[in-house]
Amino acid sequence: MPRRHLLAAVPVLAAAVLAGCGSSNPDTAHIQSPPSQSQSLSFTATSTTTSPAGTTAATGATGATGPTIVTPSSGKLSVEPKVTVPKTAAPTKLTSKDLIAGTGAAAAAGDTITVNYVGVLYSNGKIFDSSWQRKTTFATPIGEGAVIPGWDQGLIGMRVGGRRELIIPPALAYKSTGQGAVPPNATLIFIVDLLGVTPPAGATGVTGATVAPGALGTTGSTGST
Repeated sequence: MPRRHLLAAVPVLAAAVLAGCGSSNPDTAHIQSPPSQSQSLSFTATSTTTSPAGTTAATGATGATGPTIVTPSSGKLSVEPKVTVPKTAAPTKLTSKDLIAGTGAAAAAGDTITVNYVGVLYSNGKIFDSSWQRKTTFATPIGEGAVIPGWDQGLIGMRVGGRRELIIPPALAYKSTGQGAVPPNATLIFIVDLLGVTPPAGATGVTGATVAPGALGTTGSTGST
């Protein structure tokens, strides 16, 4: 399914693949080592690309050649999760549960996160959107209204290398209007894998270094958390 199911009504830049910097540059002092090998996160050096055709809410941005965060090739985050719908009534408030605890950077409002995800309807367990089915990761600003409120609220504080389940009531999703394959007043279940966090340009990391425009956050980037 197209990414539009995740995005807020106002078109925004949903994906920005930013160029990496050398370790000698003081602007990259905020970059730390990635999580332990048990996280099995992998990266490949490739040219940056624009968002896939058909993405209605992304303008696409092209940067220089640099490492791109990709789906892990091994480990728990390399396998698409299976979503189990609870047998209880749908919750009226956002619920969040870490299925796998991450050990990397924590996502903060204003960061750009790179994720894999699958979304299903609470009513019948039917998948309505999935990055796994598109075979591509998804990058978006978080905490700024670029995605549905359930994501903006439910993914803040999540750590890279983690897998989180969100159950999102209609008020924090598509409300009474619905969208695409999502009917009106639908409660949604998402399972989200956080693969990378890129702080915004100008943010100050824990070392006091300022993030340079074009700096690429990795599994160990700290951002402003």
